[in-house]
Amino acid sequence: MVTRNVKKILISETVHPEAINVVKTYAKGHHATVELIPEKDGKTDIEALNQAMTDEVAGVVVQYPNFFGQVEDLASIEPIVHDKKGLFIVSSNPLSLGLLTPPGEFGADVVAGDTQVFGISESFGGPHCGYFAVTNKLMRKVPGRLVGETVDENGKRGYVLTLQAREQHIRRDKATSNICSNQALNALASSVAMVALGQEGLPEMAKQNIDKAHYAKKCFADAGFDVLFSDAFFNEFVVKLGKPVAEVNEELLKQDIIGGYDLAQYYPKYENHMLVAVTELRTKEEIDTFVKALVDSLEGVK
Repeated sequence: MVTRNVKKILISETVHPEAINVVKTYAKGHHATVELIPEKDGKTDIEALNQAMTDEVAGVVVQYPNFFGQVEDLASIEPIVHDKKGLFIVSSNPLSLGLLTPPGEFGADVVAGDTQVFGISESFGGPHCGYFAVTNKLMRKVPGRLVGETVDENGKRGYVLTLQAREQHIRRDKATSNICSNQALNALASSVAMVALGQEGLPEMAKQNIDKAHYAKKCFADAGFDVLFSDAFFNEFVVKLGKPVAEVNEELLKQDIIGGYDLAQYYPKYENHMLVAVTELRTKEEIDTFVKALVDSLEGVK
């Protein structure tokens, strides 16, 4: 995002590492600078952000919940960003918003994320369907086609394309949507999933993620593991193993269990730490089995 001819972006180190790399790739083409704001205790370092935020910053990107599963303090981040006229950009898991306060209520200018959690198979990595929302002020800068509801001359409900700039057809060098891929099928699948869940089902699904993840965290703690961070989290948390995660995961595979993510791949200070994700699909028996299997696997690693 480039605003006011300013080309510097701050992005939290707690944003998904692969997303950070994508931002850096796009920024390079626009000759923009990307600066990482360090992580502290599993969240964005607010003090470091405050020091880095200047009038030269176009926008700040944070994730909510973040890569470690922690719920970022958006209320504290927002005034730091807006006081310097920057854009407040939040990447968010839409399922978590079934219970968490939406970023828009904290003053976010742009909210984006992945709707894979709504009815889209993992499919070995894709395709997925992205979503994003903006403030009214930014609506006409939105790429792609927006569909709005209206009525025809007979009062019947209908849907039409809205806010579609002519440049998308006749001024292609300045168009914002010519590189968009067609993800209508995935968007439809997510829409159907959300309709099927309904206003009560979606919060219940989010609650199951939270409840089951908290149960798993307690099981790990009771088994003697050091579970990092004590603040609110969604469906992911960090467990210290004391042994290489890659080797532990090899032992787990022998028990037909896919282990957690090796944080050392992107965070050297979290060597021998595993990121564990627990969703609504996991049962109590599966969680108990996983914890026991992890204990056994650690014994199998020399």
